[in-house]
Amino acid sequence: MKSTQNLFFLILVILVFSCKKEILKVDTKTTSESNIKYAKGFDIVNEKGVKKLIIKSTYQNSKDVFEYIIKENKTDSILDYKYNIIKVPIKKIVVTSTTHIPMVELLNKENTIVGFPYGKYVSSEKTRQLIDEGIIKEIGKESSLNTEILLNLQPDLVVGYSVSSADKSLTTIKKAGINVVYNGDWLEETPLGRAEWIKFFGILFDKEKQADSIFKVIEKNYIEAKKLAKKSTKKPTILSGAIMSKDIWSLPAGESFVAQFLIDANVDYLWKNTKGKGSLSLSFESVFDKGKEADYWIAPGYFSSKEQLLKSNQLYTKFSSFQNDKIYTPSTKKGKTGGVIYYELASTRPDLVLKDIIKITNPDLLPNYSFTFFEKMN
Repeated sequence: MKSTQNLFFLILVILVFSCKKEILKVDTKTTSESNIKYAKGFDIVNEKGVKKLIIKSTYQNSKDVFEYIIKENKTDSILDYKYNIIKVPIKKIVVTSTTHIPMVELLNKENTIVGFPYGKYVSSEKTRQLIDEGIIKEIGKESSLNTEILLNLQPDLVVGYSVSSADKSLTTIKKAGINVVYNGDWLEETPLGRAEWIKFFGILFDKEKQADSIFKVIEKNYIEAKKLAKKSTKKPTILSGAIMSKDIWSLPAGESFVAQFLIDANVDYLWKNTKGKGSLSLSFESVFDKGKEADYWIAPGYFSSKEQLLKSNQLYTKFSSFQNDKIYTPSTKKGKTGGVIYYELASTRPDLVLKDIIKITNPDLLPNYSFTFFEKMN
């Protein structure tokens, strides 16, 4: 009898792991019925009545593609504790980036968040209050999560992110039987691609229709602002970034999502023809030669005042935008505990970022609009 039980257990283990192996990777050629329009890093599809969340970008240069079967949260199954089945709606979630929070809040599900790393930088008032009241627990820092606290919270799902490789603490959580899904919204190359990740949270909370409706409003606003910007006959020249270290100036590459904002705002970004989807690292001399007469200087790194700029480098005074008080920064608008609102909310609301840039460069086009993220640098 005992040998029969052991044999049954062995067959069950083989079944579990063979099923896991079979559905972990996805053949993207078989997907259908997708409603993802701009985002490249994930997809949501229906295949023969089976709903799937497909993650295509987990971290930079990752070639792994993972799929998760979405099931209604009704019955338990022998396979449910494995990592490729997500039962929705999620009731207890851990998110790990401030960019996740506005999307969760737009779906009115901030009360499901049970843990967050280094909550000091959270600016949103609703989630900030939950942190202050101890309802959302501190779980360490982004690159060093406290796995003991996280395991005690027993979340249904951890939404993680990683810059260059699989996070070791998240790997530990997965081995303990808690679902972990990587969110790669920051890898998207277009503003609307980033904002579309609200649909990722929509499927997790079984609020797909609401997420789709919210995104359509953001998309509509963005497209209308873009059309409005094209009405302007003047295209002011734009300088961006600042010296970050050792006289090397960091600024957006011509194919980056930041450059796309400037293109859609119908301005002349002076490095628009450069290659690359991230940042350029250029010498001060080359930036000065091209940008010294730029009409506006938008987003000068982490600097929030002209005084800070001067302390960093007196050569900034030689730029026309510095002399003419035409420097605009998002670094001055902060939440209650010092987090910069732009870094939390901008990826969810690209329509407002675009309107800010239009207001800076062509204020007559938006006479009644007030800045959301940017301010003139003092």
